[in-house]
Amino acid sequence: MLTFRKALLISACALTIIYFFQSSHSKATYPGDIEHYSKHGDSEAKNTVHTGSAPQPTKVYPPPRGASKDKKNSQQTFNSVEGKSLQEQLRYLYPYDPDGKFPAYIWQTWKATPASGDFGDELRPQEASWTDLHPDFIHEVITDQTAIHLIRYLYASMPEILEAYNALPIPVLKADFFRYLILLARGGIYSDIDTMALKSAVDWIPSDIPPSSVGLIVGIEADPDRPDWKEWYSRRIQFCQWTIQAKVGHPVLRNIVASITEDTLRMKKLGILSKKKIDKSIVEFTGPALWTDLIFNYMNNPEYFKIENGGKNITWEAFTGIESAKKVGDVVVLPITSFSPGVGQMNAKDVDDPMAFVKHDFEGGFMESSLGANQAYHRLTYGTLDFVQKYSYRPRQFPLKNYFPSTSDSTDTDNAIHEFHNFAHTL
Repeated sequence: MLTFRKALLISACALTIIYFFQSSHSKATYPGDIEHYSKHGDSEAKNTVHTGSAPQPTKVYPPPRGASKDKKNSQQTFNSVEGKSLQEQLRYLYPYDPDGKFPAYIWQTWKATPASGDFGDELRPQEASWTDLHPDFIHEVITDQTAIHLIRYLYASMPEILEAYNALPIPVLKADFFRYLILLARGGIYSDIDTMALKSAVDWIPSDIPPSSVGLIVGIEADPDRPDWKEWYSRRIQFCQWTIQAKVGHPVLRNIVASITEDTLRMKKLGILSKKKIDKSIVEFTGPALWTDLIFNYMNNPEYFKIENGGKNITWEAFTGIESAKKVGDVVVLPITSFSPGVGQMNAKDVDDPMAFVKHDFEGGFMESSLGANQAYHRLTYGTLDFVQKYSYRPRQFPLKNYFPSTSDSTDTDNAIHEFHNFAHTL
């Protein structure tokens, strides 16, 4: 017979069991894998990175779960790579698993986090678009201060990486370098803060391409089918780097990190690592020209691709005029419409086209103070004065004609860039 005392004792035991069960599961975990992507980490990984007076990385940002355990690189000891090239050290530090999943990270950089009043209201719709379309992703906006500490954590065993990052004399160089560094170490998506996500990244890869066969997704920035293209662009086909998706350790990222590090330390040793003395243009040093070259180098590297005897090299001709995704090895190249819709040239379609995935918002706010010096300078220094002149005739987009001389002389170009650099830092 169930007495009152027995009932009370049973209830107490049940409550005790429930209490201990909940305590042992107090840390929330992420939901299961979403299509094409891996999820990882515990609830602490969702905390906002602190950006106080002495910011420290508060997250481990672990590599994706489910990575292949059969990795020769991961079996090496540190001594086995000590003294080897930067690329070999990076290969050991962040080995590439081509069969792994894309980590569900979205990385952006800005002078303030969205939680700050200094973030800028005009940027909030763009930033929010990435979270809205990727609710299961970890979305981080990293400040310049936090980036230094994050790099120090991720590349602690390679001090030359941090030395190179700290030595870069211009903010745009650091902004470029950081996107490659974070994608190499943690993978996912990098996208500039002034980009608007139009479709989820889950839809970027065509359904007939197995996601496990893809390690890098890039879009075409420029496809200038005109005889004077060299006067306007650095490459006949140029891949954009304002939006990139990659798996941890991809060889293209490894190559570009090594290239920038070696060039930076070389110029530092020569005493020419300053904005007026560097022996490479920014677009060739860290920007889309270098990015484009290393992608093509990778596609034509027999270490990664089987090239038949007498086979033709992969060049810009393989991608000019494409209107759908094209896969070469583990690289998917998206047409110009995907990351540059609505630009009104080079056959780019509008933002409502099915292939429009990300919109880079070059319009409204280019000269507004809320964009800050880094972003404004970033946009200018990727163009020559011819680029500035070109857009001076489209004041709705680039009302710059009041700031620059109307000449294409290289000396005036340099003067204009430095003049604008000084102006930008007064914003």
